[in-house]
Amino acid sequence: MVASVRTEPRGSMAMELTFGDPALTARLERGVDAAEERLRAVAAEARDPRVAEIVGHLFAPGGKRLRPLLALVGAEFGERDPSAAVPAAALAELVHVASLYHDDVMDQARTRRGVASANARWGNATAVFAGNWLLSKAARLAAELGPETIRLQSSVTNRLVMGQIRELAGPSDDGDALAHYFAVVAGKTAALIAMALQLGAVRTDAPEHVVQALAEYGEHLGVAFQIADDILDITSTSEVSGKEQGKDLAIGVASLPVLLALADERPEADELRVLLTAATDAPDGSGLPRAVALLRRCGATAQARAIMQARLVRARSAANGLPDGPAARVLHALCDFVAHRDR
Repeated sequence: MVASVRTEPRGSMAMELTFGDPALTARLERGVDAAEERLRAVAAEARDPRVAEIVGHLFAPGGKRLRPLLALVGAEFGERDPSAAVPAAALAELVHVASLYHDDVMDQARTRRGVASANARWGNATAVFAGNWLLSKAARLAAELGPETIRLQSSVTNRLVMGQIRELAGPSDDGDALAHYFAVVAGKTAALIAMALQLGAVRTDAPEHVVQALAEYGEHLGVAFQIADDILDITSTSEVSGKEQGKDLAIGVASLPVLLALADERPEADELRVLLTAATDAPDGSGLPRAVALLRRCGATAQARAIMQARLVRARSAANGLPDGPAARVLHALCDFVAHRDR
């Protein structure tokens, strides 16, 4: 019998993973539901209904809930009841959602998960403080879960903030733009995914070598996940991605396909530079279709996809070092999901 876990966020692609173990599927479904309850309870702690609406804004549309799922999968490698990882699953999503509030301010995003972003609805300052409020709740939850959880949560929050600062600062004049890109992605995306897996494993007393293998897997999966996002910004409609199509291009974000295209010596790269400069100086979107066409013509999306696949190979290698079983197969299924997510 084959079972599946499916969550269908409004305005975003359905995420479906198929496992060969119905008992595992049922545990993961129960765990994700329980984590959702914890998230709603956190938002309700605001007491003031206006504040509760703002801090719970991105919980309402749902989402893929990838990080809670990863925390619960990580818990499967431990010696205790995996349900002990439900608070860790909620913690992972709290940190992630807090980062989304901040990201949307940085990116001037108008939508998120198919609805108006918090900054578009209530303003930048409110969105930033809402993200900060969620981070404070994450810190309190980590304190309840013990010293190792505090260490992981604080370390990843530091990496997250550093990644955001690096993104704002940009590479130095003589720096390597690709190296800078991967440093930003490691802090803003990969660290959160690795943390989720580690939190779940720690909560169920998994051996240290297992926790480290999960961290390595998460780092590579996280980079691949972000590259898929970069490609989707170019190739996907807003109905599929849940975000404005070409938003990164329109505001001059140096995504991986853009960096690869700009490094190209063909004439298309020169024209693309002009279009991207015009987009950031006067972001009316008029040059966006042409920029997308140039990115496809010069092969940048294909190059980015090859780099993503290489990262997935490294993630699979890390997963192969884990005890064989249904949980390890979930990790491989996640690699399959990311491999096809950018299309």
